Amino acid sequence: MPRLGLGTYRAYGTDAVRAIHAAFELGYRLLDTSANYANEDDVGRAIASGAVPREEIFVTTKVEETDQRLRTVRLALEASLRRLCLEYVDLYLVHWPLHERTNDTWRAMEGLLRSGLTRSIGVSNFEVSDLEQLFATATVEPAVNQIKYNPAAQRRDLRGYCVDRGITVEAWAPIMRGHANELPVLARIGRAHGKTPEQVCLRWILQKGALAIPKSVHEARLQENANVYDFELGAAEMRAIDEVGGSRGNGVGRGS
Repeated sequence: MPRLGLGTYRAYGTDAVRAIHAAFELGYRLLDTSANYANEDDVGRAIASGAVPREEIFVTTKVEETDQRLRTVRLALEASLRRLCLEYVDLYLVHWPLHERTNDTWRAMEGLLRSGLTRSIGVSNFEVSDLEQLFATATVEPAVNQIKYNPAAQRRDLRGYCVDRGITVEAWAPIMRGHANELPVLARIGRAHGKTPEQVCLRWILQKGALAIPKSVHEARLQENANVYDFELGAAEMRAIDEVGGSRGNGVGRGS
């Protein structure tokens, strides 16, 4: 699974297709969408008309609350695959936890994994208590927990739990929805490396061992977000950023 991908939340139509094609040219190979985003058809159109072979692209989509029932999870993925014009996805996520349905939903997700309609399964926006409920009956543990994660939403307890269980943390809102420049420490560290605060955010996430899916439909920002592999944050810089957020931060709010 690529460490840096493209989030497609609120990307639609021609803008979405153009952004994905530009991302492919810049080396992106991970695309994240959801049935709830109402753009799976646009993502599928971009994949079909792009220059990158399907087998080189890692595609993630998600099952929504309305489809979290034992008998409807498969139908939801099949509908997503039709919209995406794909035979399988690389990762299928439970988008939000529904406590009364978690175990039945996960049982259905495990069935999808066995069927080959998805190559891996995971969750999104799950807290520690949600994961523990899932583990009570799961035979396959989630590969990924996609959560709001950035210097202002560090979720230390949740991230630590995921790391201990071998669950990869994937960050949505990794560049703080345009507010990274409001943190002086990010601007200061960025100046030292000739980088923007947003690039410092992404580099911090990557060095924490997490993945990131920043979203944009603008080619200049796509290029900026991709240009984070030519510098490294030092130990003191990492600690300075660590001190920004609390143990939970602003980590639960809706948005992806």
